[in-house]
Parts: sequence; structure tokens; C-alpha cells
Amino acid sequence: QVQLVESGGGLVRPGGSLRLSCAASGTIFSVYAMGWYRQAPGNLRSDMVASITPSGLTTYADSVKGRFTISRDNAKNTVYLQMNSLKPEDTAVYYCNADIQTGESSWSTNEYWGQGTQVTVSS
Repeated sequence: QVQLVESGGGLVRPGGSLRLSCAASGTIFSVYAMGWYRQAPGNLRSDMVASITPSGLTTYADSVKGRFTISRDNAKNTVYLQMNSLKPEDTAVYYCNADIQTGESSWSTNEYWGQGTQVTVSS
């Protein structure tokens, strides 16, 4: 079994910063793309915030470019999201996502999700 465990959410004032972490554990052969999604209050869907490949290639949603930075530690199977200059519209539940191979065959690659961590930006 594979688990993604997130940490680092909380309440912060506009303009403040938070750092989210997500560690993958369990039977892991290889970790491919990792990323963060968020679901804002009242929204039925989760939107991609940022993603990163094992080699460090990153992609960001337009709304967070220049404010958020995604990084990863491949040795620890961990992905981070540094969030600066936070705005009230960043308020959401943030979910970690990763494509993980659990056996020698590439057929054993599946998508996994964390349980979510609440980020609230409010004065």
C-alpha cells in the first residue's frame, strides 16, 4: 500500500507564507510526477496548482506563478509547495498527487492522492 501524507496547512493573513509538505510511503519502486491540487470552498472540482517531474521540470497554474514554488526531494519521496504572498482566493483544501510505481512492471503505476490539508487566508 502507498500513502501520501500532507502537512503544513493552516490559517495565515493575506501576504503571508506557508509551506506544504507531502511524503509518500509504502511499497514504492519509483515515483514519477508529483503535484498539488486545490479545491476552493463551493467548488466541486480540484484545480491543478503545480506539478514537478523527477528531473525537476515544473508547471504552474497562471494564478500562482511568481508566488508559489514547487520542489521535491527524490531521496525522501517528498514534494513541497512554498506559498508566498498568499491571497484570500488561495483559500482551499490542498491535495497532494503522485504517480507511483509499486512493482518492477510499469503496469503497477497508479495515481495516488493525499487526504488534503486546509489552507485559509484571512485577516
